[in-house]
Amino acid sequence: MRRLRLPILLACLLGLLSAPAAEAARDQTVLFEAPRDLLDAQARPGALHQLEQLGVHALRVVLLWKNVAPGPDATTRPRFDAADPAAYDWGQYDAVLQAARERGWQVLLTVSGPVPRWATAGAVDNVTRPDPQEFQAFMTAVGRHYGQQVKLFSIWNEPNEPVFLAPQFQNHAPASPRIYRGLFQAGVAGLRASGNFAGMRVLMGETAPRGTGNVVAPLTFLRGALCLDAQYRRASSCSPLPIDGYAHHAYTTRAGPGFIPPGRNDVTIGVLGRLTSALDRAAAAGAIPAGTPIYLTEFGIQSAPDPVFGVSLAQQAEYIAISERIAYANRRVRFFSQYLLRDDVPRSGPPAQRYGGFESGLEFAGGAAKPSYSAWPVPLAVTRSGSRVSLWGLARPARGATDVAVEVADGRGAFHRLLTRHTNSLGYWTAHSSYRRGRRWRVRWTSPAGVAYVGPAIRAYDAHVRPAA
Repeated sequence: MRRLRLPILLACLLGLLSAPAAEAARDQTVLFEAPRDLLDAQARPGALHQLEQLGVHALRVVLLWKNVAPGPDATTRPRFDAADPAAYDWGQYDAVLQAARERGWQVLLTVSGPVPRWATAGAVDNVTRPDPQEFQAFMTAVGRHYGQQVKLFSIWNEPNEPVFLAPQFQNHAPASPRIYRGLFQAGVAGLRASGNFAGMRVLMGETAPRGTGNVVAPLTFLRGALCLDAQYRRASSCSPLPIDGYAHHAYTTRAGPGFIPPGRNDVTIGVLGRLTSALDRAAAAGAIPAGTPIYLTEFGIQSAPDPVFGVSLAQQAEYIAISERIAYANRRVRFFSQYLLRDDVPRSGPPAQRYGGFESGLEFAGGAAKPSYSAWPVPLAVTRSGSRVSLWGLARPARGATDVAVEVADGRGAFHRLLTRHTNSLGYWTAHSSYRRGRRWRVRWTSPAGVAYVGPAIRAYDAHVRPAA
């Protein structure tokens, strides 16, 4: 969950955009992550109501070890039983998971650093070489406390980022992958020791999308954690990792979902095939199970008012839907995600510094809705090919097959009904129509409870993910 300071580049060819829904993973789950709102006791009730109206069925919750441990800033370890859940302050996390359980929502619990200082090498900070044995004991406590209600875990958030795990490099060579490998193995061992491991799935990765001089590129990180060389040959001294999936944060740049990063070890939403290929090669080397699924557990499109990294408000709604369609068209992708309900609180200073957090919310920091707020329950992606367009959409709050109305407007004209589509059992639908310059589309759907959803006007995009209208 760290801002990507990336160059703005032109969008490139994206064949996945036009892949037919018939080839998609029909059971794709969409996670929502809103820590600012859900971890705040005062904001939580209103946020939960909003998420229900938006059609949320699953949450991602990042549990930071430092936030619940005793003496997190002490340099000397306190005396306590680290495997005993009673030794920790689970407070704010308990409330969120209880709310999810009451609503029948699935939860992905990502357990991560920063960690207590006393659990690191040298106790100089909260991220440097966390002690695997201490982490194993902590994960035993996590499993004992949450293992009855949570069955999907991932270990560490963006371990290829120095704000969560250090050092990333040592003597100019990647160091974080091997550190992470030890933590992952310890974490799984801790969950097994909890007595609640039956039925659990554990994901590895949660990697940030691009490498820099300070960040290990995700595919470099993957190979290092799995003891693979650049040709995906596994070291004989390393055993396979018992993973149930690979989690990744496929953020893109201001160029949109069609952006193709030049670094061959980077993975943004437009080049998911790189990750699929890497996982297949790792499986062929015996490092992970064959067919390991992909979980896109953190994603968002940053918008105005960020003057540097944000796209327009209209583009944010369009890019989110296009990205979700890309994920849906890939059979290996099990989860897609939305990061933030509300933007991060602005900082003081000039605009370039003021918006230094994430502006990927469906609402501005103050709570006013962006167009993406009305688009998210009824996302629509429109792709042009010659004189025709293909439409892909979803009635997200639907709990079964339903009918959606697709409306169209030309130029400055009013919207009128174009067609009605019956969705599949999960609310997904597709259609085709004609293209005309300046034409816009939107979706109208009314839930069985009588709640009316009307999406914003959506433009057609070509296969390069550039506006075609």
